[in-house]
Amino acid sequence: MKISLQRIPLLALGILALLAAMWAGLLRLGWEFPPILAALRGLHGPLMISGFPGTVINLERAVALQDRRYLLAPLSSGLGALILITGLAPQLGELLLTLGSLGLVIIFVVILRRHAGRDTIVMALGVIAWLIGNVLWLVGNFVALSTLWWLAFLTLTILGERLELSRLLRLPRIANTLFDGSVAIFLIGALLDFGENALGTGSDLGTRIAGVGMIAIAAWLLRYDLARKTVKQTGLTRYIAICLLTGYVWLGIGGALRVIYGGVMAGPIYDAILHTLLLGYVFSMIFGHAPIIFPAILNRAIPYTPAFYAQLILLHTSLVLRVIGDLSGALALRQWGGLINVIAILLFLGMTVRGVVLGARAKA
Repeated sequence: MKISLQRIPLLALGILALLAAMWAGLLRLGWEFPPILAALRGLHGPLMISGFPGTVINLERAVALQDRRYLLAPLSSGLGALILITGLAPQLGELLLTLGSLGLVIIFVVILRRHAGRDTIVMALGVIAWLIGNVLWLVGNFVALSTLWWLAFLTLTILGERLELSRLLRLPRIANTLFDGSVAIFLIGALLDFGENALGTGSDLGTRIAGVGMIAIAAWLLRYDLARKTVKQTGLTRYIAICLLTGYVWLGIGGALRVIYGGVMAGPIYDAILHTLLLGYVFSMIFGHAPIIFPAILNRAIPYTPAFYAQLILLHTSLVLRVIGDLSGALALRQWGGLINVIAILLFLGMTVRGVVLGARAKA
């Protein structure tokens, strides 16, 4: 129980980063809210990626190793996000977030020593990508130059976790070949994009290749992921499968937008490219995995309720509005889509907290 209590503040730091990131995102969309935390406008991306999922994934992996020393990694990333929110020492906050990603790399060194399978190797590559993105940001580069590496962190982490579960299906050899090829295309694109930016060539071939990789990964998941079978079941199992399958569709859409528009680094098109993946793919995964991850972290079950579908439907509907607004230049549609995105995530947080409370009462 003591270890469980130690995890709660770390999880709270991650959620605080998410709340601050959403506030900053609404300000960036042009909503004229009171200028509280207005300085966070430029930190929306780092907090939304490194601050929230970075800290939670860090915590999840540290808990799995059952050694309190590894909790220093999520503590570092969580405190880094908190310091950025306060605005007191931005460089210290960036450093702590970077050290948090380094801590997760160390955690995966331990994991790989215990089990060096295709799934853990892919997740480790994702963690290395997170570290690269944070280092680029730490040394003073624009956030946009780190974004593809941060996206690689989330994409490959989720992909590795799904591959781990898909082993239950005894995939054919061709599936493994296609899997490796998809990951390779994506990473080659990310490396080429980094080289193009470093040399200042102005080319966007790398980001387009990464987009092809995203499409290939989405196609692989839709074809071979375990969710194709579990969606035929009922209750929580079906809900999770629907979260996953809809997320894979958004991953493919995000990859297609990257192929079509190339290396856009600002404006509505950039917003569409990023949020099809971050909201459509990543948060679909978060919505689906929360009833599994949070109980593992907090030692509290989250009872399933069909009301979970409300947050998922709201997320996807609002994202459709946002993307249509981005691509058509309809600013109001983009703004309202973004606001409802936030409402969907707040609903998710509220229902998750409610589920944890109900789980604690049931256990008592």
